[in-house]
Amino acid sequence: MPQTTIDGKTVSTVELKWDEVFFTNCPMVSANNIDQELGWCKTDFKKIGVDYSYFRSRRENDFYPHYIHNLDNLFRFGGLYPPIAVNADIRRTRLLGATMVYEGGCMLVRVGDPIYRMQDLKGKKIGLSKSLNTLKNDWWRINEHLGIESMLRINDMTMDDVEIVEFPYPDDWYSDPKMLEPMINPTDLWATRDHKHDLAFRPLEMALLGGKVDAIYTLSNQIQHLQEATGNIRAIEDLSDYPDWSLQVANTPAVITCTDVMADEHPELVVTYMKAMIKVGRWTNENKHAAAVILDRQTFYRDAEDTYQGIKDVDMVPNLSPQNLACVKIGKDFMLSHGYIKNDFDVAEWAAPEFLEKAAQELIEEEWKKRSAFKLPEATEVALSTHPRLG
Repeated sequence: MPQTTIDGKTVSTVELKWDEVFFTNCPMVSANNIDQELGWCKTDFKKIGVDYSYFRSRRENDFYPHYIHNLDNLFRFGGLYPPIAVNADIRRTRLLGATMVYEGGCMLVRVGDPIYRMQDLKGKKIGLSKSLNTLKNDWWRINEHLGIESMLRINDMTMDDVEIVEFPYPDDWYSDPKMLEPMINPTDLWATRDHKHDLAFRPLEMALLGGKVDAIYTLSNQIQHLQEATGNIRAIEDLSDYPDWSLQVANTPAVITCTDVMADEHPELVVTYMKAMIKVGRWTNENKHAAAVILDRQTFYRDAEDTYQGIKDVDMVPNLSPQNLACVKIGKDFMLSHGYIKNDFDVAEWAAPEFLEKAAQELIEEEWKKRSAFKLPEATEVALSTHPRLG
């Protein structure tokens, strides 16, 4: 069983075999989170003789491939900051696609406090969490840090105008023996955690309610609505209300990454995965209410209707648009300038659009063959202006 040692701690994975691939995702808005219930990707891989499964379905895999990508045959579709850290400081990966949700973050205060705007926080305490788990990227702290700076900046304030209070926490549930039992589907994980009521995902809420700080950052819409539903917390600022899309980077866009090993040695696996993500994304775009019911089991929206409101305008087909890549760069530059990564890299060079292009082309060709079989004497191949750039 392959093992990796980081900061004196050992993590493990299964032996590498290219007739199987694994996936992991975050509890976020993405086509992969929909597909884990639909199963289309698994079916497509089965057609080419490859087993496709959740990485924690195997006991040998602990949770850390999700953060350090130490599985060569792993697809990750999830939050932005961990894969940035991997590509910068751990190993080379490829950026395959992205899905952006405009939920930059809110500033929350206690309901009864006379704080109604950001300027009222001058001289007040704002919480900033700090994970003590050095094996993983402290993505939630980065989220808070960037969001706090952004909200202060647009209100003509700086970090010097407030008192930042750090709150270290263990963040060690990954080693809980109960959590290391095999899980067939990520939904099993969130059902085990009761994630919508698990304060591990809201590490500063009790500090706010207990009066240790005057304000905390939280995600717009998702966790925000769960916290407001307690009746104890309200928002005084919301980045998602601003027209400036560059303010919406909050561990987003959710990005698809794979290892350079998989991309170089088995591009057919990458294309198969991307074809499935395109198909699932298209289905989701056409069936947002049904998709919301699926995502409600995994994400931090209040309920299925709240989930629908959060995704109704989101393009669920992954892409590598200039705007998405600009958002990735904003996240990467913040992490570099604030010491969350050691090494810089070029986002444009990280991106590998050829796999998305090839996947889209094959889907067009497959659809044309299927349709032309019923419209023409013989099925034909469509003549495309684009040409394969792989192989």
